[in-house]
Amino acid sequence: MPMLSLDDAHALVSAALRRNGANEANAASVARALVGAEADGLKGHGLSRVPTYCGQLRSKKALGDVAPVLSRPRPGALVIDAAHGFAYPALDLAIEVLPEAARVQGIAAASIFRSHHCGAAGRPVEALADAGLVALLFANTPAAMAPWGGSKAVFGTDPIAFACPLAGKPPIVVDLSLSKVARGNILAAKQRGEAIPGDWAFDSEGRPTTDPDAALAGTMAPMGEAKGVALALMVELLAAGLTGANYAADASSFLDDKGGPPSTGQLIVAIDPEAFSSGAPERFATLAASIEAQDGARLPGARRLALRQTAARDGLKVSDQIISQIEAA
Repeated sequence: MPMLSLDDAHALVSAALRRNGANEANAASVARALVGAEADGLKGHGLSRVPTYCGQLRSKKALGDVAPVLSRPRPGALVIDAAHGFAYPALDLAIEVLPEAARVQGIAAASIFRSHHCGAAGRPVEALADAGLVALLFANTPAAMAPWGGSKAVFGTDPIAFACPLAGKPPIVVDLSLSKVARGNILAAKQRGEAIPGDWAFDSEGRPTTDPDAALAGTMAPMGEAKGVALALMVELLAAGLTGANYAADASSFLDDKGGPPSTGQLIVAIDPEAFSSGAPERFATLAASIEAQDGARLPGARRLALRQTAARDGLKVSDQIISQIEAA
């Protein structure tokens, strides 16, 4: 399997996006996010997305020549219109403006609407934690999960992410999809021609399936059964109801070039821990140390950090098939 340096992977992705209508700034933002996810081992949010993104640029499902627009209706409330472009430039803007607002107010939030797939949700909150903030992100996605006891998809896989700084160490990062697995994992399995485990998803008739095509046409199994669906309801209300974005059932798919822009939403909350108690990062580190002291235990995000370091040193293993698809896009 070929190895690509992170710089080469970034150049490959950015060039493909520019060929299909993205301007330089948007192509760079998307490439950073996808290559970063690939380096973290999150392949469902990595390079496998490039051919689909390129198709969406060509069909205008995602606009490649727009810039996110920021407004500030209240001192601690930031509203970002992603303008039917990719989510990553809007997320970059939120990461840029939230720290100052959070430090002045103690807490601030950025809502994003007319948005798109936000990829690896842990990366934006990690960036805010690197700036010393506690951060949460809620994102809604196109309909993929049915209400508990129902059969029609109403909720997305709706990721939730959290990060907090640790004194003298990388931050804790929690990033989870409310389906049993992220839908991108099923897309990646389809692209590899592989079956999926039988407890990941249901077909259109509500039967468990190992066929990724049937799974993509059906619904996802929720994490934690009814509890996962309840959390998905919460995310829909925060990321779409609150922000003015489309609810999951009204959003077009992230996985093809059919239909109009998905117009989904994200909500990011940033908290300055020093506004609430002195020495909070040191207190966070105390709890983290008690976890790491146990044999076999590790903090959320630790595996990603190790994979990221390996990728920075050795590059990325990328299949010939994915490289060919990106070059042909």
